[in-house]
Formats: sequence, structure tokens, C-alpha cells
Amino acid sequence: MSPCDVLIVGGTGFMGARTARVLADAGHRVTVLSRHGAAGDGRIRHLVADRGDPAALARVIEGARFDFCVDFCAFDAADVEGLLLVPYAALGRYVLISTGQVYLSTEAPRMPYREADSDYPLKPEPPAGSSEHSQWSYGVGKRRAESALMALRASHGVRAVALRLPIIQGEGDPSLRLWAWLERMLDGGPLLLPEGGTGPTRFLYAGDVARALLRLLEAPPPREPAYNLAQPDLVSLREFLERVAAQAGLRPKFVDVSVEEAAAAGLPPLFVPFYGPWTSVLDPALATAEWGFSGTRLDDYLPAVVRWHLEERPAVSHAGYASRTLERQLAERLERPALTGRKSGR
Repeated sequence: MSPCDVLIVGGTGFMGARTARVLADAGHRVTVLSRHGAAGDGRIRHLVADRGDPAALARVIEGARFDFCVDFCAFDAADVEGLLLVPYAALGRYVLISTGQVYLSTEAPRMPYREADSDYPLKPEPPAGSSEHSQWSYGVGKRRAESALMALRASHGVRAVALRLPIIQGEGDPSLRLWAWLERMLDGGPLLLPEGGTGPTRFLYAGDVARALLRLLEAPPPREPAYNLAQPDLVSLREFLERVAAQAGLRPKFVDVSVEEAAAAGLPPLFVPFYGPWTSVLDPALATAEWGFSGTRLDDYLPAVVRWHLEERPAVSHAGYASRTLERQLAERLERPALTGRKSGR
């Protein structure tokens, strides 16, 4: 197809920068809008503006014409409205990068979540200042952003779609979530597995986000206003970590722990990632059926992702690693069958 003019909002972050490169490699003219800017590679143009400042935003995109816009950093309705209603700016087809948190903040009863599950009523608001509240607020803000988008579709004919993503895995991931587990494996101590690691996980490879966006750019618009993306594999947390360990050449000792035991030992509610009520598991069947989305399988992307983490070891630890001493002490107690009547998981 002919080259398109593409605007990527928030295109200097982990996924945005990758998407900018993929679309530029495909021959499209890419412009990145961000708060601080970034060094260009000669193919990608950079615009600098704080989207929270309407005047600054208007100065850089008023009168601009794009065929396609991807928004990685819309977190509430005002973000969507402020961008799409800039006077005399034509942004073309618009893709809002959303999240599985739109389901987790509701009373939706089952996982994997399907797109219609976002219609369930909201959960009651957790106490202000709690970790539960920050997670709930993030999902509610994304829901409002999606609602604003749907309203603009109806009232202004905006051609738009929301992509709901689970936890992303990939090289260059700054979240430290996978590193949280790898660092524990590397220090040689036991790994506490909340609820025995039986909870389901279904992630998404970062490269699949960019490829999905390229497909949406170059194909006719999809029919529905929102789609889930996710890898095809659904595995337990224990199985995922066993595969991570195998790729790292490690043999960690897993020790099962209940949420109640962890809390009684003074561990924070989410001392390790990928478990608990704020880890979404999504069903990508609709995107697969309607526009041919196909996520990379876990075993196909995991070797490169683990290798990157081992070769580019982060200079800092995941926040939960601060409780590592407590974890070790609890694991030692749980491994004493004579005292606890429990056996460690291996």
C-alpha cells in the first residue's frame, strides 16, 4: 500500500518506540508526540507537547493531517477528548491502547475475559491510598477513556478502536516484573509461590502489539469498537516460571504459600508479580476471528526475553524485592514439616 502518515502519541516508551520503528520499517511516515521528545533516527519525526496543556497540544498538531493515530498514553476521558477535539487537526483512524484492567475493575465473574465482560457494573471503590485503589482507579480511568472514544464515534463519526492488552513481556521491558522473579532465582534462595502458583497467566509479546497495529493500519477498519489481544497459551504461574527458569539454566526451589500466610509474615500484598486479583487473563478469539490476529506463542518469544534480562541486568530491583529477607524466613518455616505439617512445592 502507499505510505501513510502516522501519529504515535507516547511513542518514546517501551511499546511506543517499538511500534514507531516497525511502522517506519514498513515504509510509513511516522511522527511521535511525547512530553519530553527523543533523539530521532532520521526516519521518525518528533513533536514535543504536554497533552495535559491544551494550548501546547494545539500548537503542535493544529492543522496537521494524519491517516492513522495510535495513543499509548490516554488514561482518562479528558486525554481522549483533548486530543481528538484539537481544532483543525485530522488524526485519521484512531487506536486507543487500553488494558485488561477494564474488566478487573468490574464484577465480571470469569476469566479469560471476553470483550462483552466490560459491561458488568463496577466493583465498589477500594479505600483511598490502598494498592487496591490504585489498580481499581487505573482500570476505571481506562474505562472512561474508552467511553469517551465510543461517544466520539457516535457523535463525530470518529473512526476508532480500543485494543485491550494484558501484561506485556518483551526485550527492553522497564517494568521489572519478569526481573522480579529472575533476580530471586539468581540469588539462590527459595521462591515463594502464592497459592502454589496455580493462578492462570496469559501475557502478550511486545512485538505482537506493533505487528497488530501495522495490520490495522494497512487493512480495512475492524467491525467492533474494542478487541482483546493476548498470546494463545494459557498456563499457570508455576508452569510459566518453570519455563523461565529452564531458559535461564536455573533450577529454583519453589515453596507454596497461601495469601494469608504471606500477609501474616508481613509481606506486602503483591510482593511478587503475575498473581492476584489484578492480573488479567484475556480471550483474544474475537480479534483472531475477525481480523486474523495471531499472538506469538510463549515458547517462541520467551528465550529472547529471558536472554535480554540476563544480559542487560537492571541496575535496580523490583520494589517487592525489598522484602526478600522476610520471604526467605517464611520459606524456611514452611519447609519444616515437623512444625508446620506442610511440604514445599518442587
